[in-house]
Amino acid sequence: MFLLKPFIMIYMKTVGVGVIGCGSIGKYHIDRCLKLSEAKVVAVCDIDKEALKEVKEKFKIENLYVDYHDLLDKKDVEAVVVSLPNYLHAPVTIDALKAGKHVLCEKPPALNAKQVEEMFVTSKKAGRKLVIGLTRRFSNATRVLKKYVGDGALGEVYLAKCGYLRRTGIPGMGSWFTTKALAGSGAVFDIGVHALDMTFWIMNDFKAESVYASTYAKFGPRGKAAGDWGKPVPGGPFNVEDLGITLIKMKSGATVYLEAAWASFAPKAEFYVHLLGDAGGLDYPAMNLITEENGRIVTRKIECEEKEDPYLVEMRHFIVDCILKDEEPITKPEEIILLQKTLDAILESAEKGGEVKVH
Repeated sequence: MFLLKPFIMIYMKTVGVGVIGCGSIGKYHIDRCLKLSEAKVVAVCDIDKEALKEVKEKFKIENLYVDYHDLLDKKDVEAVVVSLPNYLHAPVTIDALKAGKHVLCEKPPALNAKQVEEMFVTSKKAGRKLVIGLTRRFSNATRVLKKYVGDGALGEVYLAKCGYLRRTGIPGMGSWFTTKALAGSGAVFDIGVHALDMTFWIMNDFKAESVYASTYAKFGPRGKAAGDWGKPVPGGPFNVEDLGITLIKMKSGATVYLEAAWASFAPKAEFYVHLLGDAGGLDYPAMNLITEENGRIVTRKIECEEKEDPYLVEMRHFIVDCILKDEEPITKPEEIILLQKTLDAILESAEKGGEVKVH
């Protein structure tokens, strides 16, 4: 007698996606959606009609809107990607969640922690998933390093140094990028958030006690060091920082140093994370483990291959893991709220010129 196990067919439906914001990062997300068989971009929105025309021609998308509310009214839009200026992250995400859409919102999550809290409260009430686009978490290297720390290879991590430094990389000179009311911050919110989140996530420690920060604007006000990201607006404002540094004291007792620069006379442009523990250290992007063998401190190479584009992994997590499989987002509400509270404290400390408690 033969026992035959029943075959279970798992049907993966296609998720209809709407992308709100068709700038550079919006096009990234459209491209990644089109690479997934489980997703279909059914509509896009932007107030810039030329941007919509470009998306239509490049990606063959027919449903184009200049008012995002019209996009949210479409029943075949089940998920929304919010890739807009920072000041619109919270209101548009909240509207999308209330309309019954799952949301992938670009970083930084919002302009302040109060807005981030409201976004996640709305997500819970609506029963819809909210993923924040902290793409570094989806890098294979980041996940490998997080496992090393989680497995105790470093022992107690007591010092972390991280940074994202550019020499000439100010985005959209004179645009929303460089306008405090619209961006909330300059380099700290735009690229510092990546370095800080990656560091906190690897350490599995988001609870900051206090910060001491300084910010500077040495290039932007003189119209120097413009990058090739975003659309410049000649004669527009520059009232954000182009460099920020901070020393963060964690509640665990650990110390985290962060530096973020759109423009600087740095020895080199780099993104780095260095961790020191009482049993070992980690060095990214070199992917080195510094450890002790036979009483000597040695450096060992960590074998790690970046198999996929992190943006594609991020989109797959949003569409397949979170929506189709109903799994929880990798960007947990408590982590993102604490991250934003630290960012808020950095700006407050720099403005006041002294130490600020994270609250």
